[in-house]
Amino acid sequence: MSPPIAPPGWSRWLVPPAALSVHLSIGQAYAWSVFKPPLESALGLSGTQSALPFQLAIVMLGLSAAFGGTLVERNGPRWAMTVALVCFSSGFLISALGAATEQYWLIVLGYGFVGGIGLGIGYISPVSTLIKWFPDRPGMATGIAIMGFGGGALIASPWSAQMLESFGADPSGIAVAFLVHGISYAVFMTLGVLLVRVPRATESVAGGGPSAGQGVQVSARSAVRTPQFWCLWVVLCMNVTAGIGILEKAAPMITDFFAGTSTPVSVTAAAGFVALLSAANMAGRIGWSSTSDLIGRKNIYRVYLGVGALMYGLIALVGDSSKPLFILCALVILSFYGGGFATIPAYLKDLFGTYQVGAIHGRLLTAWSTAGVLGPLIVNWIADRQEEAGKDGSSLYTLSLFIMIGLLAVGFVANELVRPVHARHHHVPAPREAADVAPHQPQQPESA
Repeated sequence: MSPPIAPPGWSRWLVPPAALSVHLSIGQAYAWSVFKPPLESALGLSGTQSALPFQLAIVMLGLSAAFGGTLVERNGPRWAMTVALVCFSSGFLISALGAATEQYWLIVLGYGFVGGIGLGIGYISPVSTLIKWFPDRPGMATGIAIMGFGGGALIASPWSAQMLESFGADPSGIAVAFLVHGISYAVFMTLGVLLVRVPRATESVAGGGPSAGQGVQVSARSAVRTPQFWCLWVVLCMNVTAGIGILEKAAPMITDFFAGTSTPVSVTAAAGFVALLSAANMAGRIGWSSTSDLIGRKNIYRVYLGVGALMYGLIALVGDSSKPLFILCALVILSFYGGGFATIPAYLKDLFGTYQVGAIHGRLLTAWSTAGVLGPLIVNWIADRQEEAGKDGSSLYTLSLFIMIGLLAVGFVANELVRPVHARHHHVPAPREAADVAPHQPQQPESA
């Protein structure tokens, strides 16, 4: 499938809605927990077993983004969105068959493996296209799309709960809910497939030069050999680890922190706290990434990592004495968590150009997979050990909070080490390609 070229006069503001149609759909992954209790009771599963489809989906997200990124760049956004649509929707249909026949392995295969491939390809599908359309505001453009991934759960969670209530929480009701999800998301994602366009290579878009991008251009193969790539890998991994450490254990953490105080937190209030964190996560994706267009990518990551460390320090030292302070610090940390995801594609574009930025982004997302294991492991393992030692309340988390500060400091140093990419990594056009460049057109510097 060849990339669809925009006709003359095509508005670039039609591309973010196309990206959102995909990201709002695949963002359903964050609402998997809605299906856990019904599956456990209907199929007799343990909590660990019911989490397996989600865990496999996140693993496949990272792997498919890393290994499929080059194909996404080569075949264009329409191909990538189509693959994401087919895999993600098929995952639900296979899961529906698994629920109807009470074969849980089919749900794991469908939602986890097949659907997970759709997650990864869908997540990176619009990145390079948005950056090419918005060379003047790449942070804002990618922030709009990636905000959708955070917002997808806000739609899917109540929607899924309502379906389970209407259809029933037995195997047949779960199967119908999966079936409706698969069909609905296929229709919604089709809108993005039909709408997406790439700019003409010779056409200028508002706010920037030629849409193909100018300046440094680095291939994905060369990018992973640069220290800049690995510095950003560390930056993303540390920032995500710090955020997901709170996100994954948010409800029990706030309950434990104030359990022994005069203002304990109820289960309902803890659930409200989780919803607030989700809103901060979403707002950070568009707000902070747009801010990076004004103050620069390195500076915004100084904020994420430096101020984030300060927020963790405040929670560790005085968080249990002030509930508003605890909540405020947690909201700021989660806004940085979302902002870090949304800003990283623009940071990659600044360093490596637009040539294969989607493929480079896909490889960098392995940092997310690592952080997704590392963050919860640190917080949960230490809390368990502290509880065994007879501690309770905020003391369960003090050590892990200071570890998060250390990790953010590592990320801060890695960010400071980022420098422009050396010329030896620039993409060099093939002889035929170079010969086709008109004499009056300066060739773009490229990498080997």
